[in-house]
Amino acid sequence: MPTPRVPGDDDRLELPCGETVRPVDLDMGIRELECACGERHALVVDAHPISRFVPESIVDVLSESLETDDEFSEFGTPHLMGMVLEEFPEDTAVADVADDGRVGYALLWIFDFDARRLHEVVVELLVELMEHAASHGDSATADRFEEQMHEFDVTAFVEQYRRERSFDSEFDEPV
Repeated sequence: MPTPRVPGDDDRLELPCGETVRPVDLDMGIRELECACGERHALVVDAHPISRFVPESIVDVLSESLETDDEFSEFGTPHLMGMVLEEFPEDTAVADVADDGRVGYALLWIFDFDARRLHEVVVELLVELMEHAASHGDSATADRFEEQMHEFDVTAFVEQYRRERSFDSEFDEPV
């Protein structure tokens, strides 16, 4: 796993596209950054809930089912972004700004792709995680889950979820 890219003395974070940003200039409500490179980059901070990507009922199942062995009390956004980072290390910039009281968050991830694509990646990774978990149960449950996942359309789910969550506003509410 690559070493997270941490801002240097000038408090700038180098993005995968080569541009730089100052984390202190990024509001917690931002989900996408319009970059000087001309592209839009997905942006996530540790304060963003997993319900940004999936319904609360799934978040509850993940929290109850997955044990963590780190400083976080339950499975959360840092774990989820770690999964994305593992899959896309060259497309991810990470900053640990826990010591900077000006920002309001401790961890920041900015991706080389837009927020919609990140949403699809997150859902795909969660489906893989749930398939793996189901495979450790009885074979009937695992087979049934796998069959249901073959019919699951990630793109359609993301489209509907984003529409219901109204991502045009930074004040969206959980579904």
